[in-house]
Amino acid sequence: MNGIPIPLKSRSSDSIEPHLAVAAVSVSPASPNALVARFRETLGPDLVRQAKVLHPVSTDEFRLLLLENISQGAVKAFKDQGFQVDHFVKAWNEDELVEKIGTYHAIGIRSKTKITERVIKAASKACLSSFTLLVIGCFCIGTNQVDLLTAARAGIPVFNSPFSNSRSVAELVISEVIGLSRQLFDRSREMKQGIWNKVSKGCWEIRGKTLGIIGYGHIGSQLSVLAEAFGMRVLFYDVVNIMPLGSARQVDSLSDLLSSSDFVTLHVPELPETTNLIGQPELSQMKKGAYLINNARGRVVDIPALIDALQSGHLAGAALDVYPAEPGANGQGFDDTLNPFASALRALPNVCLTPHIGGSTEEAQRMIGEEVSQALTRYLNAGSTLGSVNFPEVDLRAILAEQSHYIRVCYVHKNQPGVLREVNEILSPFNVEKQYSDSKADVAYLMADIAQVTRHDIETLHEQINKTKSNILTRLLA
Repeated sequence: MNGIPIPLKSRSSDSIEPHLAVAAVSVSPASPNALVARFRETLGPDLVRQAKVLHPVSTDEFRLLLLENISQGAVKAFKDQGFQVDHFVKAWNEDELVEKIGTYHAIGIRSKTKITERVIKAASKACLSSFTLLVIGCFCIGTNQVDLLTAARAGIPVFNSPFSNSRSVAELVISEVIGLSRQLFDRSREMKQGIWNKVSKGCWEIRGKTLGIIGYGHIGSQLSVLAEAFGMRVLFYDVVNIMPLGSARQVDSLSDLLSSSDFVTLHVPELPETTNLIGQPELSQMKKGAYLINNARGRVVDIPALIDALQSGHLAGAALDVYPAEPGANGQGFDDTLNPFASALRALPNVCLTPHIGGSTEEAQRMIGEEVSQALTRYLNAGSTLGSVNFPEVDLRAILAEQSHYIRVCYVHKNQPGVLREVNEILSPFNVEKQYSDSKADVAYLMADIAQVTRHDIETLHEQINKTKSNILTRLLA
């Protein structure tokens, strides 16, 4: 029985009095919120110590910009926090962002909006006003649309949702494997044209075939389980050694995977090392009659080389959900002016082309909205950077509601010698209840909770810390 024991006695300052203790109970909460609710129900409201709701000292209200039709659940979550939210369906281009980014404290995007160095510098210029861009949320898996290094150096953490759409992408791959093996995309197009073309030549069951997965992360590992349920043999290649799920087997080299697989699917980030990971040499190593699937990033496959492999008959089909350049909005636009190979790609038989919909399910978008909105809210309200992709991960336990004269210092600074000594000298007249610091590359982040602080102290502390030579951004929450 997976019970959650409620201790009869604890050594901590939050211990439960013995005469109020209860026996262990067994629950299976559906979520952390359900767990909290069960504890409150069991112990009673007077025994659950409430966290204090923190607010920035220098800002009355946070203003958020959400682009690319981010889920209404996220919009509601932010508004429930009292944030002002501007929500737009389409992506914004660089000029639009540069013009308006200086009036927001946070921005949420998906994959089409590009947060470039120019955009971040425009946001940084707003530091002299009441608006400073504090955080960026990528409501998707990838973060290559953001200049992560420039954001970090400007004191802006970036959060994403690395897990929430993994199942949706994995299911899409399975559908593409079946669709390619049965030539479903061509048969469907022919039927819509009034053509009856019942054929079996070149159509196969996927049972007993080999699926080669490049990148055995959250998506790749889920995909391997689904593929084995269909009776497929699974091989995978990854740059690190990973324990396989089920009967999947890791191979030593990319060449081994390509030469052994009937279907090859990519699930890797876009990095300098993965750009054109699959080009003419790699395509030539694939089995004749094999299929290539890319739902990762548009630049990891050399698409002109893929077109040549398909036209020559070396590959029997392909499925692409991502492209080097993608339209900024729905409608016309996927043509040769965007990608010079578009018309040739669209004319190929047994090729499935989809408009970057791998994570576009109601379930995935709901979970992404919840995950990223919670991460942004935790940073804005409490300073936590847990889960940030470009920033030191720092967090402190909550200030309790009864601790009325406490403040939280959130100090982003250059990672240089002597900074902590300088800051601790400023904090030395006060009782520092808890403190934590971490660094990542040339950026460091310190959080500290200070007790028994007056309004005058707050102003003095902010001014002194803000003037330190290594300061990037100082926030005080109370």
